[in-house]
Amino acid sequence: MNPEFDINSEAALREVIGAEIPGLKDKVLSHIDEFASAFIQKSPFVILATSDVDGNIDASPKGDGPGFIHIADEKTLWVPDRPGNKLAFGHQNVLNNPRVGLIFIIPGTNETLRVNGRGQLNNDPKVLELLSARGKPATLALRVDVEEMFFHCAKAFIRSDLWQPEKWPERHKVSFGEMFAKRKSQPQEVADAVDGAVEADYRENL
Repeated sequence: MNPEFDINSEAALREVIGAEIPGLKDKVLSHIDEFASAFIQKSPFVILATSDVDGNIDASPKGDGPGFIHIADEKTLWVPDRPGNKLAFGHQNVLNNPRVGLIFIIPGTNETLRVNGRGQLNNDPKVLELLSARGKPATLALRVDVEEMFFHCAKAFIRSDLWQPEKWPERHKVSFGEMFAKRKSQPQEVADAVDGAVEADYRENL
């Protein structure tokens, strides 16, 4: 790779991708409007991006029934947290750097909704109950104070054929047991036990 072709300035970037389209930034709003609200209420899946004080990024999938993220008002969203692996990378990031980003996805819809703002962790019992699912309150809540909101065009989903089942590859099996056994030089029995524990956790701790 030749560093001569590295892009290190906006001017150099614009030479490659072209000038900004006039008026396009008008789609960026500072609040949740009626179109965004309708999209959020139909979305069962979100990518939550956070970063620590040094700029190290974490992107975490969040999913539940459509509309699982609660719209408190046009400037406030509540994101429920459910039982998970307890690594808490994103949670720790929010404690040290409140900047967060969300990408809302609706299966079968090629456009996405992007929201940026500031996050605050909260465990108010009333909020956790409001965010209940399957008869259980949320474990924790993330309040997002909305600063930017805009819809993203469909090109990435069209190019990837993401919603075209006939284009999907054979389902890929991720085995945490195989990974653990390989890294720790453990026998297949250990891999099977780990995978069994993971499947049990999936069934019992949603």
